[in-house]
Amino acid sequence: MASIDVCYSPELLHLYDLKGKAVVAVDILRATSTMVTAFAHGATAIFPVMELEECQAFSQQGCLTAAERNGIKAEGFDLGNSPFSYMDGAVKGRSVAITTTNGTRAIRLSEAAEEIVIGSFLNLKRVADHLKQLQLDVLVVCAGWKGMFNLEDTLFAGALAESLLEDFTFENDATLASLHLYRAAKPDLFAFLKESSHVRRLQNLDIHQDIHYCLQHDLYEVLPVWQHDKLIGV
Repeated sequence: MASIDVCYSPELLHLYDLKGKAVVAVDILRATSTMVTAFAHGATAIFPVMELEECQAFSQQGCLTAAERNGIKAEGFDLGNSPFSYMDGAVKGRSVAITTTNGTRAIRLSEAAEEIVIGSFLNLKRVADHLKQLQLDVLVVCAGWKGMFNLEDTLFAGALAESLLEDFTFENDATLASLHLYRAAKPDLFAFLKESSHVRRLQNLDIHQDIHYCLQHDLYEVLPVWQHDKLIGV
């Protein structure tokens, strides 16, 4: 039986052997939720990159560019990291290059995996169904915040573990801890997270609707999958 494990920060990836595994990269607030939303609204490809300059260069290839640092849209880019800015038709039929404080780093540092998929509460069931079909060992890579643990990504890992409970074994205690946290939070995720560091950070920036949106389950069937140098929606 395949296993599921949880890496709480990309800075801990050196402790894991990614070869032959499926990575689920997750940055609930907000990068991976935004990527899922972008594909659901017609984006054709997403290029996740780590640096602002690299992202900006994609504009020469006809890509829209999106950038966020410390929760704020970076100056000189077409889009930021709010999922709502991807819903007005601007991304339909377009490729998007994106760089964020945490999420894009988690993706790019996972490239040694057999497969990388993008996870969020918005496409939780689609991710779980795909992993059941793959039957590879799974590592959930939480983007965290600047290398440190965060609560919202851990809750997603627990939600995914609950969805895979009958089909996967738990490799380490990180998965069990994530599951227990999710079950405690499940009746009201927002209330559970309202004192968490990133929720407070976003609320201080007057970003409220994004938080509630990103905690919704199974709005979309789309699954972003890493293919060579970009994400495509399947």
